[in-house]
Amino acid sequence: MLKAIIFITLKESVLDPQGVAVKNSLHTMGYQTVADVRIGKRLEVVLNTMDRQKADEEIRIMCEKLLSNPVIENFTFEIEEVDESAICSSNLSGV
Repeated sequence: MLKAIIFITLKESVLDPQGVAVKNSLHTMGYQTVADVRIGKRLEVVLNTMDRQKADEEIRIMCEKLLSNPVIENFTFEIEEVDESAICSSNLSGV
């Protein structure tokens, strides 16, 4: 099995109000060295295949069509092998 670790972030040109709020809170807590904070999402998608080329293609399409909003977000991903025993069985059964 292969696992894709997907990172979705707002484009640099898009205002990130959550990031601004976190940065301001960190400054209030005394962390004055924090220059910027951007909030994003991390997803893990396990694929029942060992074909890395197919996995790469499918994950890219999933990100473009559903997982990210291409108008305001960018995405990157990494694909790694995963041992089936490390996956929760309830996740594999679709429950």
